[in-house]
Amino acid sequence: MSTTPASGRDLSLSLEKVVRLVREVSTAGDISPTAATVLGVLARTGAQRVTDLARTAGVSQPAMTQLVNRLTRQGMLARVADDADRRAVLVEITDAGREVLEARRGQRAGVLDAALARVSAEDRAAIAAALPALDRLVDAVLDS
Repeated sequence: MSTTPASGRDLSLSLEKVVRLVREVSTAGDISPTAATVLGVLARTGAQRVTDLARTAGVSQPAMTQLVNRLTRQGMLARVADDADRRAVLVEITDAGREVLEARRGQRAGVLDAALARVSAEDRAAIAAALPALDRLVDAVLDS
Protein backbone atom coordinates (compact mmCIF):
# COMPACT_ATOMS: atom_id res chain seq x y z
CA MET A 1 0.00 0.00 0.00
CA SER A 2 1.17 3.52 -0.68
CA THR A 3 1.76 5.81 2.27
CA THR A 4 0.62 9.11 0.72
CA PRO A 5 -1.67 10.19 -0.61
CA ALA A 6 -4.25 7.75 0.67
CA SER A 7 -6.14 6.07 -2.12
CA GLY A 8 -9.61 4.62 -2.06
CA ARG A 9 -8.15 1.24 -2.96
CA ASP A 10 -5.66 1.29 -0.07
CA LEU A 11 -8.39 2.29 2.36
CA SER A 12 -10.72 -0.37 0.97
CA LEU A 13 -8.13 -3.12 1.42
CA SER A 14 -7.40 -2.08 5.01
CA LEU A 15 -11.08 -1.82 5.87
CA GLU A 16 -11.74 -5.30 4.45
CA LYS A 17 -9.27 -6.63 7.02
CA VAL A 18 -10.92 -4.65 9.80
CA VAL A 19 -14.37 -5.91 8.83
CA ARG A 20 -13.11 -9.50 8.76
CA LEU A 21 -11.57 -9.05 12.22
CA VAL A 22 -14.75 -7.53 13.62
CA ARG A 23 -16.86 -10.38 12.28
CA GLU A 24 -14.50 -13.05 13.59
CA VAL A 25 -14.28 -11.72 17.15
CA SER A 26 -17.89 -10.60 17.60
CA THR A 27 -19.67 -13.74 18.74
CA ALA A 28 -21.77 -12.61 21.73
CA GLY A 29 -25.44 -13.34 21.36
CA ASP A 30 -24.80 -15.89 18.62
CA ILE A 31 -26.31 -13.61 15.97
CA SER A 32 -25.45 -12.99 12.34
CA PRO A 33 -23.56 -9.92 11.12
CA THR A 34 -26.82 -8.67 9.57
CA ALA A 35 -28.61 -9.04 12.90
CA ALA A 36 -25.79 -7.15 14.60
CA THR A 37 -26.12 -4.41 11.98
CA VAL A 38 -29.85 -4.14 12.69
CA LEU A 39 -29.25 -3.89 16.44
CA GLY A 40 -26.60 -1.22 15.89
CA VAL A 41 -28.78 0.82 13.54
CA LEU A 42 -31.74 0.72 15.91
CA ALA A 43 -29.54 1.63 18.89
CA ARG A 44 -28.22 4.68 16.98
CA THR A 45 -31.36 5.87 15.20
CA GLY A 46 -34.30 4.61 17.20
CA ALA A 47 -37.32 2.69 15.93
CA GLN A 48 -37.64 2.11 12.17
CA ARG A 49 -39.87 0.35 9.68
CA VAL A 50 -38.84 -3.07 8.42
CA THR A 51 -38.53 -1.74 4.86
CA ASP A 52 -36.05 0.92 6.00
CA LEU A 53 -34.03 -1.64 7.93
CA ALA A 54 -33.94 -3.90 4.87
CA ARG A 55 -32.63 -1.06 2.72
CA THR A 56 -29.98 -0.13 5.29
CA ALA A 57 -28.81 -3.74 5.70
CA GLY A 58 -28.91 -4.45 1.96
CA VAL A 59 -31.34 -7.36 2.18
CA SER A 60 -34.81 -7.99 0.83
CA GLN A 61 -37.87 -6.96 2.80
CA PRO A 62 -38.98 -10.61 3.29
CA ALA A 63 -35.51 -11.53 4.58
CA MET A 64 -35.60 -8.61 7.00
CA THR A 65 -39.08 -9.60 8.17
CA GLN A 66 -37.77 -13.09 8.99
CA LEU A 67 -34.79 -11.61 10.83
CA VAL A 68 -36.97 -9.19 12.79
CA ASN A 69 -39.34 -12.04 13.70
CA ARG A 70 -36.42 -14.14 14.96
CA LEU A 71 -34.86 -11.27 16.96
CA THR A 72 -38.29 -10.44 18.39
CA ARG A 73 -38.77 -14.05 19.54
CA GLN A 74 -35.31 -13.87 21.14
CA GLY A 75 -36.33 -10.71 22.98
CA MET A 76 -33.82 -8.40 21.25
CA LEU A 77 -36.40 -6.40 19.28
CA ALA A 78 -39.97 -5.26 19.86
CA ARG A 79 -42.66 -4.02 17.52
CA VAL A 80 -44.32 -0.70 18.39
CA ALA A 81 -47.01 1.44 16.79
CA ASP A 82 -45.88 4.32 14.60
CA ASP A 83 -47.33 7.49 16.16
CA ALA A 84 -47.10 9.26 12.79
CA ASP A 85 -49.02 6.51 10.96
CA ARG A 86 -51.14 4.25 13.14
CA ARG A 87 -51.35 1.68 10.33
CA ALA A 88 -47.59 1.22 10.35
CA VAL A 89 -45.46 -0.76 12.76
CA LEU A 90 -41.95 0.15 13.83
CA VAL A 91 -39.23 -2.07 15.21
CA GLU A 92 -37.12 -0.99 18.19
CA ILE A 93 -34.23 -2.50 20.11
CA THR A 94 -34.95 -3.84 23.59
CA ASP A 95 -32.73 -3.82 26.67
CA ALA A 96 -31.78 -7.43 25.86
CA GLY A 97 -30.77 -6.35 22.35
CA ARG A 98 -28.66 -3.53 23.79
CA GLU A 99 -26.96 -6.01 26.11
CA VAL A 100 -26.01 -8.24 23.18
CA LEU A 101 -24.77 -5.24 21.21
CA GLU A 102 -22.66 -4.04 24.16
CA ALA A 103 -21.27 -7.55 24.72
CA ARG A 104 -20.18 -7.70 21.08
CA ARG A 105 -18.58 -4.26 21.34
CA GLY A 106 -16.81 -5.37 24.51
CA GLN A 107 -15.42 -8.43 22.73
CA ARG A 108 -14.07 -6.27 19.92
CA ALA A 109 -12.60 -3.74 22.33
CA GLY A 110 -10.82 -6.49 24.26
CA VAL A 111 -9.25 -7.96 21.13
CA LEU A 112 -8.24 -4.55 19.83
CA ASP A 113 -6.84 -3.44 23.22
CA ALA A 114 -4.66 -6.56 23.27
CA ALA A 115 -3.53 -5.91 19.69
CA LEU A 116 -2.76 -2.26 20.43
CA ALA A 117 -0.62 -3.33 23.38
CA ARG A 118 1.58 -5.30 20.96
CA VAL A 119 2.32 -2.44 18.54
CA SER A 120 4.71 0.46 19.00
CA ALA A 121 3.73 3.69 20.73
CA GLU A 122 4.28 5.40 17.38
CA ASP A 123 1.77 3.12 15.66
CA ARG A 124 -0.75 3.60 18.49
CA ALA A 125 -0.40 7.37 18.14
CA ALA A 126 -0.82 7.18 14.35
CA ILE A 127 -3.94 5.05 14.72
CA ALA A 128 -5.40 7.42 17.32
CA ALA A 129 -4.62 10.42 15.12
CA ALA A 130 -6.32 8.83 12.10
CA LEU A 131 -9.59 7.96 13.85
CA PRO A 132 -11.25 11.42 13.73
CA ALA A 133 -10.52 11.77 10.01
CA LEU A 134 -11.80 8.24 9.35
CA ASP A 135 -14.99 9.00 11.29
CA ARG A 136 -15.54 12.18 9.25
CA LEU A 137 -14.92 10.29 6.00
CA VAL A 138 -17.41 7.55 6.85
CA ASP A 139 -19.99 10.08 8.05
CA ALA A 140 -19.61 12.05 4.81
CA VAL A 141 -20.17 8.94 2.70
CA LEU A 142 -23.14 7.74 4.77
CA ASP A 143 -24.74 11.20 4.76
CA SER A 144 -24.47 11.60 0.98
